[in-house]
Amino acid sequence: MTTGPDPAARRPARRAAAAAAALALVAPLAACASGGDGGPPTINLYYPPEQNLQKVVDDCNAQAQGRYRIVYRVLPRQADDQRVQMVRRLAAQDSGMDVLGLDVTWTQEFASAHWIREWTGQDKAEVEQGTLAGPLDTARYEDKLYAAPKNTNVQLLWYRSDLVQEPPKTWDEMISAAQQLKQQGKPYQVLTMGAQYEGLVVLYNTLAESAGGKILSDDGKQAVMDAGTVRALDQLKKFATSGVTSPSFSNATEDPVRLEFQAGGGAFEVNWPFVYPAMQEAAPDLAKKVKWARMPGIDANTPSKVTIGGVNMAVSTYSKHPTESFEAAKCIRDAEHQKFSAVNDGVPPTIESVYADPEMDKAYPMKDTILEELKEPAVRPLTPAYQSISTVMSAILSPPSAIRPEQTANELRDAIADALESKGVLP
Repeated sequence: MTTGPDPAARRPARRAAAAAAALALVAPLAACASGGDGGPPTINLYYPPEQNLQKVVDDCNAQAQGRYRIVYRVLPRQADDQRVQMVRRLAAQDSGMDVLGLDVTWTQEFASAHWIREWTGQDKAEVEQGTLAGPLDTARYEDKLYAAPKNTNVQLLWYRSDLVQEPPKTWDEMISAAQQLKQQGKPYQVLTMGAQYEGLVVLYNTLAESAGGKILSDDGKQAVMDAGTVRALDQLKKFATSGVTSPSFSNATEDPVRLEFQAGGGAFEVNWPFVYPAMQEAAPDLAKKVKWARMPGIDANTPSKVTIGGVNMAVSTYSKHPTESFEAAKCIRDAEHQKFSAVNDGVPPTIESVYADPEMDKAYPMKDTILEELKEPAVRPLTPAYQSISTVMSAILSPPSAIRPEQTANELRDAIADALESKGVLP
């Protein structure tokens, strides 16, 4: 397959010193380099922890029939640690990395640094065929495909059906319902993530997109922060000061939110689908009372647009076995293996047809709601500078109770504009 000119030749000279420094950090990892023993090439897959992914790798190795062997190198659990490890090694042009599992917010950064290869020809066609549009958007940079969406994710509204007859359509409706439950002395809290980290940015991005707002221009090069984003700031502040959040809201992350809801204090929870199997196991009696719905919107007649997550599979520029690496990545993310990972590891597929498979019914009773959100998703700002933007946004948005909509929008606009000026590829 055509891989284009050597990306290293185009890399700005300013990265040379960083690359040299990074080389010292990765020297002990040289033993992981692929294919040095004269046998079939070793394709090193660097991917986040996924409990049953090794079974997918084993199946793909069987299908390869000895032409290559995939080895699953498990990345750290925390996303920031995953990124640091990959960035440092790629900056050092480490050839021991072949297939990379990237958070959906990293694809543009890695592509702009020329660390990952473009998907072209038949490989590109196979990836795009049947894949949902939202996940595909996160895998492109400058209208070219640089990754293959392996799994996606969206948050849902989880609610107590013994306390609430119908799920609220808007955040204002949800706040009002929670306040009424509070007056009645019943469990009432609306539990979600408000700590100063990516989870707060995801929440705000969902509100902004649901309000029709734009954080960045369409080309990703200018900070916009229009009227819709100001309205989203107003909604976030109203929620934070409504008296229906947990006292820990401004420090809450995903798993503590799950545990708090399982403990019975919440009437509503906004969180990822992982809470469903966890609740079935840890709080089966409560689970029988919990239903799910599309996340509330800003306006009653306008459906919410919910921020997607997930993992994209990319092939390293420095892989010595690009042809085999593209083939391995396609196998790991094909429809059959996406279904296996969805059923066994709870990660929503990116290939739309998988949702119609009968095997999904039991593992994903909420699959129709997930798919509904995925067909009209919100995508976080698509820019190589996303890491810098996310950092400044989470700092300015925290704590949400201190937001002053107009002033905060201006502050965000200035900070995002500054972040766009820094290419920020190294941590």
